[in-house]
Amino acid sequence: MAAAPRERSPFLGILPLPERNAVVQALRTETVGGLILLIAAVVALIWANSPWAGTYEHIRDFHFGIPALGLDLSVGHWTADGLLTIFFLAAGIELKRELVVGELRTPATAALPVVAAAAGMVVPAAFYALTASAGGGSLNGWAVPMATDIAFALAVLAVLSSHLPAALRAFLLTLAVVDDLGGILVIAVFFTSDLNFTALGGALAGLVLFYALQRLRVRGWWWYVPLGLAIWALMYHGGVHATVAGVAMGLILRTTRDEGETASPAERTSHLLHPVSAGVAVPLFALFASGVSVTATSLGQVFTEPEPLGVVLGLVAGKTLGIFAGTYLAAQFTRARLNPDLAWADVFALAVLGGIGFTVALLIGELAFPDPAAAGQIKAAVLVGSLVAASLAALLVKRRNGMYRRLYEEENRDDNHDGIPDIYQRTGPAAR
Repeated sequence: MAAAPRERSPFLGILPLPERNAVVQALRTETVGGLILLIAAVVALIWANSPWAGTYEHIRDFHFGIPALGLDLSVGHWTADGLLTIFFLAAGIELKRELVVGELRTPATAALPVVAAAAGMVVPAAFYALTASAGGGSLNGWAVPMATDIAFALAVLAVLSSHLPAALRAFLLTLAVVDDLGGILVIAVFFTSDLNFTALGGALAGLVLFYALQRLRVRGWWWYVPLGLAIWALMYHGGVHATVAGVAMGLILRTTRDEGETASPAERTSHLLHPVSAGVAVPLFALFASGVSVTATSLGQVFTEPEPLGVVLGLVAGKTLGIFAGTYLAAQFTRARLNPDLAWADVFALAVLGGIGFTVALLIGELAFPDPAAAGQIKAAVLVGSLVAASLAALLVKRRNGMYRRLYEEENRDDNHDGIPDIYQRTGPAAR
């Protein structure tokens, strides 16, 4: 007798209580962070295009250093190389949690977000490459439209949705974790300066010591904070972008609880870092990274120059096609399947929402185009592409939310006025 086919695991179905609590907590934090990030970006744009633009540039380009670490950077670089490391440390912790106890711990449940995120990075890069090549432009910015800004995307969902399935928000969060990993790998591999192997060796030794302290269950911030600063500085001097140090330490932190522990080191660190990351680090980076001078000429260049046009098309069209097609193919050809609470129209709205690229996209843009004029065009393209994607996604999300609201109202209608919703009195196919 033929063996019964193995049932495919539902992606983000009914999760254990600790997992649901972790997802809800992360969603709340990232949503608030997205709103603060939006405010910072708007302030930067207004400031950079006001009569006080000179003050903005003076503050952004002001240099100060830490002699003990051998560093002398501008305020803008401190926010990009320093404060943003806190954001990547939190991302590393979230990635470790997903790999150990979350949705990425088994191949069946990991297939859908991994394939969707990978396609959502490859296709936008291809859109950029084709557009830039056709217009005779530089291919340096191929990685700019690859990244999705999870904070902004979740903020859009928070503002516009009240009846959408919770699985849609969880889908976006898990997809973004894989997307963040891809962005981190791109920065580490492709955007490095001349390597200083002595400094990198020191950073590696520091990470080994960090790992040993975790294995030996050593506690106390006085061990980890100085060691983390040393690893970060050595990584910077080694020629690898310093934010990679944050990811590495996040992946090393222990996520499982020992007997008698109320929280693991990763949970405690994440609890402390999330407010700093969402409320200080990322907004300050946005404040000094998104201050682009906007004129009719510069906006026109976004749609006429091949490099910025490639970024816009990559974010708006490439992300949508990549995420949706990747999700569909993964659901068709792997053991994972789409959560039954979701429709493909929901996935399409989420795919469009994935075109909101900001934090990592702006960072990669600065690394790919050192020339300030070229970097300004790319930043403007990121802002325009993200705005277009957010506007289109808002229409789709609002439409889907309205449909789910009507379904909710119909299911809870009490036409008989007997205190019992009609949905509980129906039998047969009409009852859900």
